[in-house]
Amino acid sequence: MYPKQEEAIFRPIDKFGSPARVSVIEASTKTGKTTGCMLWQFEEAWASQPGQNHWWVAPVFPQAEIAFRRLKQGLPKEIFIANEGKLTLTLKNGAVIWFKSAEKPDNLYGEDVYSAVVDEASRMRQEAYFALRTTLTATRGPLRIIGNVKGRRNWFYEIARKAQMGEPGFAYYKMIAADAVAAGVLNAEEIAQAERDLPEQVFRELYLAEPSDDGGNPFGLDHIAACVQRGLAPGDPVAWGWDLGKSIDWTVGTGLNKQGNVCRFLRFQKPWPQTIETIRHETGKVPALVDSTGLGDPVVEELQRSLGGNFEGFKFTPASKQRLMEGLAVAIQQRSVGVLEGPMKEELDMFEYEYTRTGVRYSAPEGFHDDCVCSLALAVSHKGHARQPLIISPSILDRARMPSVMAR
Repeated sequence: MYPKQEEAIFRPIDKFGSPARVSVIEASTKTGKTTGCMLWQFEEAWASQPGQNHWWVAPVFPQAEIAFRRLKQGLPKEIFIANEGKLTLTLKNGAVIWFKSAEKPDNLYGEDVYSAVVDEASRMRQEAYFALRTTLTATRGPLRIIGNVKGRRNWFYEIARKAQMGEPGFAYYKMIAADAVAAGVLNAEEIAQAERDLPEQVFRELYLAEPSDDGGNPFGLDHIAACVQRGLAPGDPVAWGWDLGKSIDWTVGTGLNKQGNVCRFLRFQKPWPQTIETIRHETGKVPALVDSTGLGDPVVEELQRSLGGNFEGFKFTPASKQRLMEGLAVAIQQRSVGVLEGPMKEELDMFEYEYTRTGVRYSAPEGFHDDCVCSLALAVSHKGHARQPLIISPSILDRARMPSVMAR
């Protein structure tokens, strides 16, 4: 096995440098993900106790059968007993490796499983993953999730992004054709021929593990990549955008310099009084557009009370968010704004839109955040309008004369 393959499958490390129980591997075709995982699962089973179960789960029965036959042919015959009907290999130590289909997710509930491989995850129903995940709860068994990428609208893409962004206990790896060529597993000329033969989108998915845009990203993945900056840009902010965290969300502040690059970036979760103080301290007298939706309204009032007219509120509605995101899309496609590598780029990559009866809906996929996207969009919008005088409504001035609502 080559080093990247071995680490991803046998010694996965999470974003914080700790051993990971779950490894999510987006891989090109024929890079060794399946062979490596078969070897890993055999070693897990060989080190376990009699009667303990280890599952290999594929989208359909014929794919499970392929893995069964490959492992059966690769092991010494004296160390296992094969059951062709059930697709099981019972090892000499009494452990059992099962090869299962995900076609009927309900059939995956109920067992205790001590290790598992999800094969071809991008082609498997999410309900099957949910069912398999419950079988590992009691045992806390390790899990390997592998597959080719297949667009962005599937659970495998989403869980890969969670792992990439630092989900506790998860590691993320990408294994591409170039890795396998460098290791001598694949032939470089064969890859070059595939690039000539296949449509660009198909080649990029199958050999570079780059998901197609699916037409669902309003910014364009190539445009986002062209705007990436590796660290904070020099200079002072000329405009801030603040998206306020509600519930489990993050509060995110983005400061843009004169050139439109990100020169300040904060992402945190704090109680409201500390949030207000952080925003006040970081922003100073620089013009700032602040999320005033719901609980954000009294926050904006408090900021206006203490520092004055450089803070302006922005209420998110479907229509206002559409305008805001279309402005951000123009800035990204014109490359007039920087995109900070890390959570900001990752959220932009995942961001999507869809047409509904009432208009266009912009949002992160279900279960993900878009706080960085909204903060950047607010900063971009305000940078273009920051010189306009801020008009504070009489109702806000009246409330400013009352005791602080955030102090109570």
